[in-house]
Amino acid sequence: FVSIMRGCNNMCSFCVVPFTRGRERSRDAYSIVKECEALFNDGYREVTLLGQNVDSYHFVDEENKTQISFAKLMEMVALISPLLRVRFSTSHPKDITDEVLFTMQQHENICNYIHLPVQSGSSRVLQMMNRTYSREWYIAKVNRIRELLPDCGISTDMITGFCTETEEEHKESLSLMEYCNYDLAYMYFYSERPGTLAARRFEDDVPLEVKKRRLQEMVDLHRLQTLKSMQKDVGKTFKVLVEGVSKKNDEELFGRTDHNKVVIFPKGDLKKGDYIRVHIDRCTSGTLFGKIVLV
Repeated sequence: FVSIMRGCNNMCSFCVVPFTRGRERSRDAYSIVKECEALFNDGYREVTLLGQNVDSYHFVDEENKTQISFAKLMEMVALISPLLRVRFSTSHPKDITDEVLFTMQQHENICNYIHLPVQSGSSRVLQMMNRTYSREWYIAKVNRIRELLPDCGISTDMITGFCTETEEEHKESLSLMEYCNYDLAYMYFYSERPGTLAARRFEDDVPLEVKKRRLQEMVDLHRLQTLKSMQKDVGKTFKVLVEGVSKKNDEELFGRTDHNKVVIFPKGDLKKGDYIRVHIDRCTSGTLFGKIVLV
């Protein structure tokens, strides 16, 4: 993981980050590229550009009087070597641009995977969360990603049981999950954080047992979605970066596809950092299994 910025300028009402880490500060772009180059030369074959909101990255090169956006930074890192995979996290829906998506299109080693937290499927709840977009706006952004990057994996964060959330609004979150068909979702029930805007402005009025039940409904839906998503990949062949030995079997290795799905395959003579092609022959809801394809 390579940190490209610190802090956050977004004032989401449930979040403590702006109070604990301060305002956004972007690192020098050239120092980031040098760090990634050093990691590649040390044998690393994947870097993740990390920030609370990477799409608001902005660096001014005073010497050349140029501005470097996140899309440009990502391209600079991708050009280090075609053997260096580039991932990034996290994207705020309001800030991810077509420029970023076009850059992903143009560079095969930038992974087709975007973590795009939505937090709720209800426009009213999103407004209370101060997320600065509506349900419809978010859906349009997902549609744009699918249009430009049809095979892109999309993950999200979802909070259930936020202050005043009704049963109907909970169902809106479930229907949004169904529509977006996320490859991965991090799901939580709302827990008040002292000092946040929500703690000062709103009453945490959804009973704990209701929060837990709603969360379980989300988890159950997502488990079905991920199984269907995995099943669609059975019979396909993917380029996989070897990441290590499987936790369950010393004779197997694991790696990930560029859209971030975990793949288990026979060990053979492979080592960490190798790129291989794997033909998928079975799956679970969280893992793909396959055989190595000789090129």
